[in-house]
Amino acid sequence: MSEQTRQRDTSAAAPARRVVVAGAGMAGVQTAVALRDQGFTGSVTLIGAEPHQPYDRPPLSKAVLLGTAEGSAFDVDFEALGIELRLGCEVLGVRPADHELDTEAGPVGYDVLVLATGAEPITLPGAEGVPGVHLLRTLDDAERLRPVLARQHDIVVVGAGWIGAEFATAAREAGCAVTVVEAADRPLAGALPAEVAAPMTEWYADAGVALRTHARVAGVEPGVVVLDDGTRLPAGAVVVGIGARPATGWLAGSGVELGPRGEVVADAQLRTSLPDVYAVGDCASFPSARYGERLLVHHWDNALQGPRTVAANIVGDTLAEYDPVPYFWSEQFGRFVQYAGHHTAADRTVWRGDTSGPAWTVCWLREGRLIALLAVGRPRDLAQGRRLIEAGTAMDPELLADPARPLKAATAAA
Repeated sequence: MSEQTRQRDTSAAAPARRVVVAGAGMAGVQTAVALRDQGFTGSVTLIGAEPHQPYDRPPLSKAVLLGTAEGSAFDVDFEALGIELRLGCEVLGVRPADHELDTEAGPVGYDVLVLATGAEPITLPGAEGVPGVHLLRTLDDAERLRPVLARQHDIVVVGAGWIGAEFATAAREAGCAVTVVEAADRPLAGALPAEVAAPMTEWYADAGVALRTHARVAGVEPGVVVLDDGTRLPAGAVVVGIGARPATGWLAGSGVELGPRGEVVADAQLRTSLPDVYAVGDCASFPSARYGERLLVHHWDNALQGPRTVAANIVGDTLAEYDPVPYFWSEQFGRFVQYAGHHTAADRTVWRGDTSGPAWTVCWLREGRLIALLAVGRPRDLAQGRRLIEAGTAMDPELLADPARPLKAATAAA
């Protein structure tokens, strides 16, 4: 469905009295809270598949996993805000003609529906049901893994992406022997260019983690990971971190348009192809005028920012557009890594600092303007760079390459 055919006449739209949010993760919770913050007085129902009080996910791979925190429940007084929670209730489908959401507890009527079901981890083929194989996506996952780390098992991590590196970090902190196997030729192959990932490869060895690239898993047996070259790796536990996909299978046949990656296709206002249905967070892509392409962002900040736009469009008389500078962070191997922007259309790369040291930044430019940066141990670069990206500021590459010069002082006009 085209952007034009989605347009609605807001002046003629009846005010929403019942908003139902499918998904009780960060995006769903923040949507419910933002509705109240922006003055919505109708009913708000938040439906979550897990039985737990809604919780934040980033601590799962850190404090919860290591036992330094028991949980990460959101500090939200849902009762005081008049938000109805229906937990342990899986959503099954949408019937737009009836304005009803089907759940395992029965149908739930809505005036406006917000899809915020997030993403689900990709499983390792052939490893389903094998004892000792774990994912790390939910609170239950983290609680199952915590005693594994406490027993200091030999652990094999499949996948050297962000979650694989973070789990390997936690496992080493717990005293486990860790081997990470990655099918590509480097860590973060799907996220960063080879020259940027190259210095990050050394972090594994520095932390005492064995990293095996060009290593495909042929099979998993109890206590053993078998690689395609015949190598057998002892594994008291196997943690699979090979990515995630939008949790949208339940929308089949609903009329909600899905994209090639299985995501809900939202427009610039985060509306779906169905009337009165929005989508936000990990389950949805959106068109970015800033970057000239459709973005699917599986990161915490997107799940925090998008709900404000959804709430504004439900409550307001005019439509707000969503076009953020994507941002995320990762704590791995004693380093704080931050990224802002979207680098794939860059025509120039500028480095700041020595990548063999503890702090450095790489900047991506397009037509002289900063469009993305990755900062390792340089949070000031990230903070200033994010504002420069938002402003579309022209940069001087020579000034930008000086790590002693603040980013804000490396503009073309400086």
